[in-house]
Amino acid sequence: MKRVRHSPAQVFALPLLIALATIAGLVLGLTGDGARDLAAALLAGIAPLAIIAMLARRT
Repeated sequence: MKRVRHSPAQVFALPLLIALATIAGLVLGLTGDGARDLAAALLAGIAPLAIIAMLARRT
């Protein structure tokens, strides 16, 4: 089996996007009401969903 080499940018792109989405969700949750609360919940929920998806894929 041949191993594919990835650059650091390729390795850290998705975790960086997840981190930025989580931070944006936390900021929206602290600063807004109404639709901002919904957006905050969706953005903050991306990280747990990604973890669950990776655990499910692993088995």
